[in-house]
Amino acid sequence: MMRHALALVVLVSAFVTAHAQDYAREQRWAEEIVPNVVVGDAVWLKEPSGHKFLGLYAPAAGAQTAVLLVHGIGVNPDHGVIGALRVALADKGLATLSIQMPVLEADAKVAHYYPALFPEAGERIAAGASWLAAKGYGRVVLLSHSLGSWMSEWYLERTPQARFAAWVCLGRGGAFAEPAKLRLPVLDVYGEYDSALVLATAAARRAGLPNEKQLEIAGADHFYTGREEVLTKAVVAFVAQLK
Repeated sequence: MMRHALALVVLVSAFVTAHAQDYAREQRWAEEIVPNVVVGDAVWLKEPSGHKFLGLYAPAAGAQTAVLLVHGIGVNPDHGVIGALRVALADKGLATLSIQMPVLEADAKVAHYYPALFPEAGERIAAGASWLAAKGYGRVVLLSHSLGSWMSEWYLERTPQARFAAWVCLGRGGAFAEPAKLRLPVLDVYGEYDSALVLATAAARRAGLPNEKQLEIAGADHFYTGREEVLTKAVVAFVAQLK
């Protein structure tokens, strides 16, 4: 029995080592993104370990509310729907900060590898919230997509005093794990043609939280392709009704 336990420890250790956070990949993306930022500015935030990670900050004149954006699996803070929202929301009067989340090596395509990185993801979300608070924003809203929503949920469940007024959760596959620990208003958004798991668990997510609002974006896929404007308007309307 002891030999089996030892073998399991060795296997788990080898698995974690083989699928460690890929900082070099982050750096390559930063080198590509930073010189080409058109809207906003590149900023560098720090984890408690001292490791720096990229953020893309777009202020909005007179804004009292900021949105912290958390992207999905294996991409960067200017990619896809998150890249579109960070610009569109700033145009609508909400400051935005889109942050680089932990990523694995490019061939680690299975989402189940990522939970090992959730603690670091939580540190980055906390750092982003603190950075925006230090900029003077009185209200900060968390907005996440796909795997980023899983990361955000993990953080919120473990942080009773999180510095967020609300959470906009896009494309969350599965039901909320511990909905009672989510102590803030939630807008759960999914597309009419979203992934099978997101669609199959929409009712469970809606039932899990008494303070949740849920919205299906007509004609949208998992990445809201061509439906970014509709999504932006929905986010702005949700933020506007927050107390």
